[in-house]
Amino acid sequence: MGLKYLKMTPYSDGSFMNPTAGINPYTVMINPKSIKWNRKITYSNKQPLDSSTSSQKYRSTPSIELNFDIIIDCTGVVDRSRLDMIKEIKDLETVVYTYQGKIHRPNYVRIQWGQGQIFDSVLKTFNTEYTLFKPNGDPLRAKVSLSFGEYIAPKKAKKKEKKTSPDITHLVDVEEGENLPQLSNKIWDTPYYYVQVAQYNDLNKFRNLRGGLELIFPPIIKPE
Repeated sequence: MGLKYLKMTPYSDGSFMNPTAGINPYTVMINPKSIKWNRKITYSNKQPLDSSTSSQKYRSTPSIELNFDIIIDCTGVVDRSRLDMIKEIKDLETVVYTYQGKIHRPNYVRIQWGQGQIFDSVLKTFNTEYTLFKPNGDPLRAKVSLSFGEYIAPKKAKKKEKKTSPDITHLVDVEEGENLPQLSNKIWDTPYYYVQVAQYNDLNKFRNLRGGLELIFPPIIKPE
């Protein structure tokens, strides 16, 4: 069976191998009514020099975002063991928001809900709206709006992006102001293969390339 309530577990490393010591996961009191996944792709709208229209050149695929609201209810109707709003907010902040000195950043967060639904992430926004109060002004109920961005450890991301493999041919459209070392670094994660690219494309310069130029980045031979 899947998890009955959504749970957020703090981790001290981006590989999600080590839960943060001394901090308990935060389990929501009431499951979200809905969750929203945001995906997008960004393009460059730069106009090639020899064209009257702009082209949609792929630039990047930003990380997936997960958004949801949770209700914290300290009236005693939902859970009579959780009546302290200040503690509830602090416990949630400690898991997802508070700066952790040992890792020099807030925690990485694994979100679990339902069978097989796991989202490894970092917090992007944390907004709190208090909606019910005691006569003395102490809050009894709050709506917390959370937004998380997917987190993939750099080593894992490189394995996932097969485009960086040096034994694959790449066709590259040059934008104004780009140079070969920059493009080599973009394609292969190192600027040092630009000489092979220049030789393959019969270029006598590698800086200030003409915008709109189309270059072939050939399979390269790594030095032993």
